[in-house]
Amino acid sequence: MPTKIEKDAVTGTNTTGHEWDGIKELNTPLPKWWLYTMYATIVWGIIWMALYPSVPLGTTYFKGFLGYSERQEIETKLKSVADARAPMLAKLAETPIEEVQKNPDLATFALTGGRAVFADNCAPCHGAGGSGRPGGFPVLADDDWLWGGTREAIQLTIQHGIRNGGAEARDSAMPRYGADGLLTPAQIGDVADYVIALGTPAGTALSPAAKRGAEIFGEQCVACHGAKAEGLKEFGSPRLSDAIWLYGGDRAALIQQISAPRQGVMPAWSTRLSEAQIKMLTLYVHALGGGQ
Repeated sequence: MPTKIEKDAVTGTNTTGHEWDGIKELNTPLPKWWLYTMYATIVWGIIWMALYPSVPLGTTYFKGFLGYSERQEIETKLKSVADARAPMLAKLAETPIEEVQKNPDLATFALTGGRAVFADNCAPCHGAGGSGRPGGFPVLADDDWLWGGTREAIQLTIQHGIRNGGAEARDSAMPRYGADGLLTPAQIGDVADYVIALGTPAGTALSPAAKRGAEIFGEQCVACHGAKAEGLKEFGSPRLSDAIWLYGGDRAALIQQISAPRQGVMPAWSTRLSEAQIKMLTLYVHALGGGQ
């Protein structure tokens, strides 16, 4: 409640006349410098709002007297960068991929661009630097390739993808030996034992189960995986005699894969990336360390 203005007995400062529950407010104005600073910021804010885009107006906004647009500025900068890169991109697009390495400047440009394209489009599945991810996303930095690791093979895989339904996509399918009743659970277990034995040192004696699995492997699997389980790139079938696995190499994982195989899908990037970008990506993946 407002009361009369009086001098505070303790501080000697006049009160404002306001009192709440017996507590009186002292009249202590803000310093002049603080007030002037606040007034200056208010004026500055009004000027800024007048000059630059600021106030929403329904479906549009007040664009400011200067007509400045940050979006337009960014678009201008992007166009400037694109114009600067255009000659190298055009040269890369017209240069056969095997010839790019003969031009050091073009090769450096391609690898640098490929790193950026990979980070934007491929790293979510294949990991940074092609390290791979669990669940069927292969490592791209080793020397194990399902469809071939030459520049031409990598370029074809990137262009058309794998098992995506496209007419030119790389495609192959592993039979569902368990789900479709092609082999009994006991037979599948024997094949798994044999595949595990493929990775043991040469001369190691096969167990009875692995011997039975070897016979079944010869009847059912050699056509795609090869007589020595070396894998056949024309089918995209993996080598089984190394220690590189997409879905796990223990007995349980192998039984699952033989019974009801998981088979990955990769999109076709020819509809998403330019020819030059695909070449840059191809050269970058090939240079990760496992290119053939």
